[in-house]
Amino acid sequence: MRLAIVRTIVATELTETLRDRRTIMMMIALPVLLYPLIMIGFSKLQVSQREAIEGRTSRVAVWGGTPEGLATALVRDGNVVIDSKAVPPAVVTTGLATGVLQRPALPPSAPASLPESGSASSARAPVASPPPEPEHPVLAAARALVVARSVDAVLVFWPDVPGALASGRAGSVSIYYDSVREDSLEAQRRLAERLLDFRKALVRDRERAQGLVEGFSVGLDIRSANVAPEERRTGQLLGLFLPFLLVTMSLLGGFYPAIDLTAGEKERGTMQTLLCAPLSPVEIITGKFIAVWITSLIAALANVVSLGATMMRILPGDSISVAPSTFILAFVMLLPVTFFITAIFLALATFAKDFKDGQNFLTPVYMLLALPAGVTMLRGIELNAWTAFVPVVNIALLIKALLISEAAPDLIFLALVSSTAYAVLAVLLAARVFEREQVLLGGRDSVRSLLGFERRAGAFPSPTFALSAFALILVLVFYGSLLLRDAGTVVTLLVTEFGFFLLPTLLLVAAFGFPLRRTLSLRRPPLMGLVAAVLIGSSAWAVAGGVLIRLLPPPESLVRALEQLLLLDGKPASLWVVWLVIGVTPAICEETFFRGLILSGLRKAGPWPAIVGCALLFGLAHSSIYRLLPTAFIGLLLTWLVWRTGSIWTSIVAHMLNNGIAATLVYNKSLAAMFGAADQAFLGWRPTAMATVVLLVGIGIVWRMRPFAYTPTESTIFPN
Repeated sequence: MRLAIVRTIVATELTETLRDRRTIMMMIALPVLLYPLIMIGFSKLQVSQREAIEGRTSRVAVWGGTPEGLATALVRDGNVVIDSKAVPPAVVTTGLATGVLQRPALPPSAPASLPESGSASSARAPVASPPPEPEHPVLAAARALVVARSVDAVLVFWPDVPGALASGRAGSVSIYYDSVREDSLEAQRRLAERLLDFRKALVRDRERAQGLVEGFSVGLDIRSANVAPEERRTGQLLGLFLPFLLVTMSLLGGFYPAIDLTAGEKERGTMQTLLCAPLSPVEIITGKFIAVWITSLIAALANVVSLGATMMRILPGDSISVAPSTFILAFVMLLPVTFFITAIFLALATFAKDFKDGQNFLTPVYMLLALPAGVTMLRGIELNAWTAFVPVVNIALLIKALLISEAAPDLIFLALVSSTAYAVLAVLLAARVFEREQVLLGGRDSVRSLLGFERRAGAFPSPTFALSAFALILVLVFYGSLLLRDAGTVVTLLVTEFGFFLLPTLLLVAAFGFPLRRTLSLRRPPLMGLVAAVLIGSSAWAVAGGVLIRLLPPPESLVRALEQLLLLDGKPASLWVVWLVIGVTPAICEETFFRGLILSGLRKAGPWPAIVGCALLFGLAHSSIYRLLPTAFIGLLLTWLVWRTGSIWTSIVAHMLNNGIAATLVYNKSLAAMFGAADQAFLGWRPTAMATVVLLVGIGIVWRMRPFAYTPTESTIFPN
């Protein structure tokens, strides 16, 4: 691929894209204008509505005998007025005066009295209204007045109030209000506050009269304190809607450019001209992809900046605040999502015949991919081991976790790894589509042929196939191991290795007709290669444990979890069983997949790109940011060993020794103490230096060996 050609295509496509008014509107103008208008408009509307409600006087009706001094207390602030004309029917007046009408009993779950000050239920508006009282003459009369808006609320002092207050008992009081009307809710709040103050004063007087200490009738002074800092409270508020808005609006920025650069060019007749030029399909798709991705990134940046500025404006810093770095991290998290969706849009829009057809194609796809981000609006849904591998959803939940400062490093790592894997698959799909001129010119092609799933006997896996297989196995292993968590360590390890690594690898090789022996490098190893494998396998773990782990020490919880894993959950087991489960099984199964199928697929890229790529995938497959560096280092050595010797048996031996010795040290604490690793996660410097010497000897042996000569057919792949 010629990078100069790609740069020219990117510049041309960006110029054409940015000339489109629809793109500019969706990418920049819409978020810059939309967020301030919506957010500030709604906040202003809410504030003005609240101010208007608080500025209005609550008109209430008071029925029954009012205790002395309470009527004055009710109207002391001037925001409550008692409507003397709002009298009940004669039957209610008589019933309250004679004591015939008493307050009906409420269900046991309903609150029987006013809440204490400072509790959640004493807020401006009750979270939930009490259960409706049984039909009662007083209730019916109060409902008629409140619903007709003759008054905002009705306060009823039942006949037992005078006697109860005189004898030191509790009198019955009811507030009737309409929860649908804000004015009625405000009247209920005001009356509840006045009655609560009156009750506190009454209790204090009773305590003094009885010679009791203050607080006798309270017993426990219960207070709740919110320990969440301002940034966390703000993050909770923003986390409900901001990730969804960012994802949906950012993706919208690449929606129209993707259609315009594919279906739009078909409609204008420029796609045929482009295909006639001396350009490869990979160069064309790369240029178009980068152009659309840049527009998506600009849209994402415009959304983040606009939302950040709007939030800073409507959320004063002295009340709740949000750090600017939060919005920067949110933008960074959008990169894999825009990467993934851009490739999907380009691949699918290519099948459309014109711009309108492209809109019809992509609109349901956009909704299908963007709407799952709305799970952030559901309380209790958070980033965890299950959601970290769900495309789009994982990034939306990751942004939400960042906003409330609860993003664990391993979960961030898993979310980004899975999103990158999906993005790579989407790009490979787009590249595959652009290589089919029949599709680009408006024709049709079978799905099997389009995805390259045809069986071709004697062919070798391609880089596309290798990356697709890795993404498939990664998700399979991750979710499969989660489902097997309750099955025990031994069962989980055996099922994972044989069922999720070895069996799928053999099925893929057989299904696509790859030559088994050459694809998996099942050749007889050279003697010196086995010697080097023993030296490398017995020392690489020590170098990784003594040097690399110091750079990023794992948390104590991960160290203990790995120890439990290596000890097979601490259950009594012979050392040979530990070696069989921890050493031999992963060595055979994982090496068959990584140094067999994956390395064979990456071989066309050349020695070092294939070796480094395979090692990196091996590190990523261990699903932990703390294990990435040491496992990638060991994977690099194992891959290089197979490349030089041409035999996977060398890496199997080295892998088995690497795992088995590590498990032995955990199994035998006295032996671990000799290596200086009894009470810490990494080895001491002396055993590390000795292991480094052994490792260098093993590397030297491999380096002096004649490298294995691959045949031309063995280093080629079937066409993408």
